[in-house]
Amino acid sequence: MKIQKIAIALSLLVSTAGFAAGEGHSHGNAKPMHGGVVAEVKDIEYEFVAKTDVLQLYLRDHGKPVNVSTATAKVTMLSGSEKQEVELKPVGEKLEATGKFKALAGAKVVAQVSNNAKVATVRFTLK
Repeated sequence: MKIQKIAIALSLLVSTAGFAAGEGHSHGNAKPMHGGVVAEVKDIEYEFVAKTDVLQLYLRDHGKPVNVSTATAKVTMLSGSEKQEVELKPVGEKLEATGKFKALAGAKVVAQVSNNAKVATVRFTLK
C-alpha cells in the first residue's frame, strides 16, 4: 500500500514536470513569418522587416497577430556611423513606414513600441 502511494506520487510528479516543461516550448513561433528578424519582449514576438523602401514591424502574441490599430513605433537604425530615426504607423496588421532606408546586414535597430499604454523597447540586428 505504501509503495503504491509512493509510485502514484512519483508518477504525478513526473507527469506534472513534463507538462510544465512542455508549456515553455509551446509559446509562440519565433521563426520569421515575413522574412524579417524576430525578437521577443514580455511574451510578445516582434518581427522587423527592413527593405530599402519600406520598414515593417509585426507583433504576435502566442503566434496570433496583435491589434496594432492604436500602436506606434519609433525606430532607430544604426548602420556604421549613419543613424536613421523613423516613425512607424499602423497599416493593416503591422506598423509601417515607407521611404529610403539603409537596411544593411549587420545594422542595429532599436524600436520603441507603444501599444495600449504599454511600451516596449525591442532590439534587432539585421541579417
